[in-house]
Amino acid sequence: MKSRDTLVRLKRFQAEEKRRRVLQLNTMISEFTRMSNELDREISTEEQRANISDPSHFAYPTYARAARGRRDNIMASINELRGQLAEAEAQLKDANDELAKAQSQEARDRGAERMIDVVAERRHAEHAFRRGA
Repeated sequence: MKSRDTLVRLKRFQAEEKRRRVLQLNTMISEFTRMSNELDREISTEEQRANISDPSHFAYPTYARAARGRRDNIMASINELRGQLAEAEAQLKDANDELAKAQSQEARDRGAERMIDVVAERRHAEHAFRRGA
């Protein structure tokens, strides 16, 4: 069945696209986490250098303040990406379920086609046997 085979290929493609999206989001989260950790280290180093760790202090280092802002923005992005990741994982699960259904249906169709072929061969053999007898 050509249409069933086409459906399976389509479902496989869709599942692969969803899997790539999940991997892309995981990569982005990992990279943003690494950047956030690096900014944390820079903030800590700057605070130690200035011997001031209170961001509300009038002499708090400007670089540390800017780095905190960047880190906070990155953390907000990470949280947003985690939400997108949860949604993408749900879509991936759905796509995999649909693919499994399509593959199962294709297997049933192939089994039915084989059964039809076997029955036709038996009938043909019986018919040939009757002619010969």
